[in-house]
Amino acid sequence: MNVLLLGSGGREHALAWRLAQSPRLGKLFAAPGNPGIAAHAECVDLVPTDQRAVIDFCLRNSIGLVVIGPEAPLVAGLADNLRTMGIAAFGPGSDAARLEGSKGFTKDLCAREDIPTAGYARVTSLDGARAALADFGWPVVLKADGLAAGKGVTIAMNPDEAEAALVALFDHPGAEAVIEEFLTGEEASLFVLTDGTTLTPFGSAQDHKRVGDGDTGPNTGGMGAYSPAPVLTPALEQAAIDRIVRPTVEALARAGTPYSGVLYAGLMLTNTGPKLIEYNCRFGDPECQVLMLRFEDDLLELLLATAQGRLADLPPPRFADATALTVVMAANGYPGTPELGGAIEGIAAAEATGARVFQAGTRAEGDTLVAAGGRVLAVTASGATVTQAQAAAYRAVDAIAFPTGFARRDIGWREVEREAD
Repeated sequence: MNVLLLGSGGREHALAWRLAQSPRLGKLFAAPGNPGIAAHAECVDLVPTDQRAVIDFCLRNSIGLVVIGPEAPLVAGLADNLRTMGIAAFGPGSDAARLEGSKGFTKDLCAREDIPTAGYARVTSLDGARAALADFGWPVVLKADGLAAGKGVTIAMNPDEAEAALVALFDHPGAEAVIEEFLTGEEASLFVLTDGTTLTPFGSAQDHKRVGDGDTGPNTGGMGAYSPAPVLTPALEQAAIDRIVRPTVEALARAGTPYSGVLYAGLMLTNTGPKLIEYNCRFGDPECQVLMLRFEDDLLELLLATAQGRLADLPPPRFADATALTVVMAANGYPGTPELGGAIEGIAAAEATGARVFQAGTRAEGDTLVAAGGRVLAVTASGATVTQAQAAAYRAVDAIAFPTGFARRDIGWREVEREAD
């Protein structure tokens, strides 16, 4: 079977690496891909949001499955149009993808279905947002309603910070936002595959959103992650599925917009149980990297069964017991304007330690690999414990020469501290 993978980040490199191991695979294409993905797939010059071009390519190349990596094509309805043309697609249609495409849509669904989440207000103007703040205490969470590449969230500690964030959120016509109660607890990520009827848990992880050590500085798309997340115990995971994920999937099915694909629930583990922070309608990045390192089955078969409504026919996916941990190496300046063009050396030396380096924002300039984005590499390793996986990942990080880049040095710190006690 020929497969088209859409995307160019570390998430897509991890998916390409695992898809390429499937005995069912004929040829793997990636659009647009990156130099790391090119080791596993033929990279083609397609823009994932150019739906006509994507469909034409699929028809010309007998594509049996399209795996849609990033969220923007999903929210724009690419999966719907592929299915209309008889092409299997892994990813939700546009109506179901509103779970990520509109924070307000998801909050309203939670309210209707009695799904545990933070108290909120939807606001459509700067003056309305200022007025709504009176109903919240400090700190307060301010979110852009639409897609923001993981960076549209501000935790405001006082009125001045809230004012600055709201002015930025409403700096263009038609802007909408969500104001949320600040939840206390530890965050965890839960992944579930669903074909609209069957739910299959697909692992847990803990991401590190802040740019600096000790979870300081602005939010990013993610500076590292590890899987599994022991803080999300089997009992808490089941509670999250029963009270959050399953009611969401059932509500979408009742509405005639069934969800098919991976549903990524960002959770806050509060003293009253898991609460939903937000949904993503695709694999997380960098969470996908640690999930793929642990995954032990045929990824192509699993994604195809999901796309074709056959998930109930497969056994539960198998994962290695070991912990996987990934450290993102980013370009200086990220999450602001990154310094592009910096040379990267030592990937082979890093992988000689036993780690795997997934490329994200990279490009080739002749024989030299250079930075071409904010998050550049995801250096991923495994170990029997988080502590061991962390040590293995940082051994690999230290083998890479990337003078114009940086990495957090404490990915997995909470669990490392717990393991030391």
